[in-house]
Amino acid sequence: MANTNSAKKRIQVAERNRIQNKTYKSTVRTLIKNCFTASEKFEKEPGEEAKADLQKTFNFAFSKIDKAVKKGVLHRNAGANQKSRLSTVLKKATKETN
Repeated sequence: MANTNSAKKRIQVAERNRIQNKTYKSTVRTLIKNCFTASEKFEKEPGEEAKADLQKTFNFAFSKIDKAVKKGVLHRNAGANQKSRLSTVLKKATKETN
């Protein structure tokens, strides 16, 4: 157990940051899953509405990944890896319809 006030405060700050980082990572993972489901939906039924939805989910996920990297929640290489995975799925989905 911490003895000094500063050590007690650091414990509180670390716990607060851990919870914030956990929610941020969870949000990023959820958005990535949403991208995969949107691409599957687009592959099954291609159309302008599905394509717009697909693009919107990918843009939102890319933005959230970039913000997570900027805040230090994700390492920049991990963020780049996730964006690469998403880009590959997006290219594959849109390529098959062309």
